[in-house]
Amino acid sequence: MNTTTTKTIIGIDLGDKQHAICVTDRKGNILKEFSIRNRIEELKNLADQYPNSVVAMEVGTHSPWISRLFAEHGLQVFVANARKLRAIYTNPRKSDELDAQMLAKIAGFDPELLSPITHSSLCSQQDMLAIKMRDTLVRQRRSLICSIRFSLKAMGVILPLWSSSVFSKRALLRLEDQPEVLGSLKPLLHILNELTTQIKQFDKSISEIAETKYPQATWIQQIHGVGPITSLCFVLHIEDPNRFAAKKRRDVGAYLGLVPRRDQSGQTDKQLPISKAGNSYLRTLLVQSAQYILGHCGPDCDLRRHGLKLAARGGKAAKKRAIIAVARKLSVIMLSLWQNQSEYQPLRNSLTTAI
Repeated sequence: MNTTTTKTIIGIDLGDKQHAICVTDRKGNILKEFSIRNRIEELKNLADQYPNSVVAMEVGTHSPWISRLFAEHGLQVFVANARKLRAIYTNPRKSDELDAQMLAKIAGFDPELLSPITHSSLCSQQDMLAIKMRDTLVRQRRSLICSIRFSLKAMGVILPLWSSSVFSKRALLRLEDQPEVLGSLKPLLHILNELTTQIKQFDKSISEIAETKYPQATWIQQIHGVGPITSLCFVLHIEDPNRFAAKKRRDVGAYLGLVPRRDQSGQTDKQLPISKAGNSYLRTLLVQSAQYILGHCGPDCDLRRHGLKLAARGGKAAKKRAIIAVARKLSVIMLSLWQNQSEYQPLRNSLTTAI
């Protein structure tokens, strides 16, 4: 985007109740500072008051819908990556007003310094809602099961490691001969049973969304160990597979935070953990898929052989490194299948080597 043709630059520090606004000209001179309430009408008035302006804001809870609103009104919008703005979060005099000033001045000088990100579309966010709500229920169910286990363990009652989906039913049968204990736990076990029912309904809904609206997600499920949730989440967050050129498919690993951070200076090049950039939930799903592929039930495939080879080298955290490597390679294969609409060959590299 070209900011040289705009009259004003608007920096916005977003808040739940109100937003701090700083309006500058192209040279960085402050024209006006004020605040507005977090209301659609006031945001629309701001867009009408400064047409064709450049707007800079930090990524946050409200940035998706507010950035779309400004874009619909013809404004150029930059959503800054908060993790890259050290000038803001390390400021010893940090305040909402100063944050808005800094955003406006950086956007006027060089918007690329904001490390701008692109939000998912409204449609993708709506379809992602089912996955997020399912994850919330799964976390609640896990928390309740842990609470029940720890409480019973203190009384000498140790329950087997049942699957979460059958825990409530089996716990009821196991505690039938202890009515004084079962009486206190019945409400929680009933809630667990209801959570399991709702999670199954979300599973069905997610599968239907993938089949009816996103056939590319079904295509990606050719990989054994990648289910509807992982494939749909991958498609919804990437949205456009062509954002990664055919020769740069490996960039998807960096986009999802599955590559090591780097701190190189002179002769020093430290070995650091992964960057953890991008969406944390999608990264977790890919890691879980990698764990399954490398587990006892994992199918024989190039991914599994690659991971086991890395793990066999030994050394500190060899298994963890292997899991991350498989997750990174898995993301590249998923992107490749999506772009090419090709059949998945689990032992493609091995067959090529044999020939």
